[in-house]
Amino acid sequence: MSTVPSRTEPSRTEPSRTEPSRTEPSRTEPSRTEPQARSEPVRAVSGAVPGPSISGPSISGLTISGLTELDAAVADCRRCARLVAWRERVAAEKRAAYADQDYWGRAVPGFGPDDGGEVSLLVVGLAPAAHGANRTGRMFTGDRSGEVLYAGLHAVGLANQPTSVHAGDGLALRGTRITAPVHCAPPENKPTPAERDACRPWLDRELELLAPTLRAVLVLGGFGWRALLPVLAGVGWTVPRPRPVFGHGAHVELPPARPDRRPLQVFGSYHVSQQNTFTGRLTPAMLEQVLGAAARAAGLTRPIDPPVDTAG
Repeated sequence: MSTVPSRTEPSRTEPSRTEPSRTEPSRTEPSRTEPQARSEPVRAVSGAVPGPSISGPSISGLTISGLTELDAAVADCRRCARLVAWRERVAAEKRAAYADQDYWGRAVPGFGPDDGGEVSLLVVGLAPAAHGANRTGRMFTGDRSGEVLYAGLHAVGLANQPTSVHAGDGLALRGTRITAPVHCAPPENKPTPAERDACRPWLDRELELLAPTLRAVLVLGGFGWRALLPVLAGVGWTVPRPRPVFGHGAHVELPPARPDRRPLQVFGSYHVSQQNTFTGRLTPAMLEQVLGAAARAAGLTRPIDPPVDTAG
């Protein structure tokens, strides 16, 4: 009787020892590989951003007191490993049509009047295009989306020319600045939520600097709309709940939440992407209509001087 259990016990125990060794790889291998592919940008961002929130005029230890300093700091940003790798890869490989050009290949700062120039209208997009702003170093410059946007801005008197080809082409904006929630070109034009959040301190500080004269904001697309509203709530305006829904022609007035703020008019427009403009979802007339409304809300109505080409 004593030998029966000793023979039987191993026979019951052996499968229990062997089964985990057979199944462990099948359970463990996906958990090591699949999450890493999905969450690599998240880990890279969290590890690269020691202090994503702003404290007064400081971002991650940088004191930023004006738009010129902000733009320089943005251009040097390397917070998001996935975006840095992509923008630099695109800049190195280039598109055949631009093979003889030097790509910018860095984070793209906002574009508008320099320090001292009053900004009353802010246009908020999504992110730089790989062969547009990532090539030229200026928002919405050198691609089809920019052609549509700047033609519209010129039509309503906010730009001195209807084209935006390169950074030295003489383009000037009147009382208007263009920015984005994400300052690096993302793969497939799709930044992750973690990348958007890592870039938010730049937009926070930008709004803080613009707030004294800002009267209106035009947001291009739902991504920018959803990214911007929490920023506005954090820097001095009251955003209603439930939050306003994005749509072309959407308009909401945000009352000030601080005594040093004034009411802010926020407008929505479909993005000027080729997906919208080539299909007729967004026409030049539709864009000019909402641009005109935003310009009037910002108090911008007069024409501006013709361009001066500084390319040499």
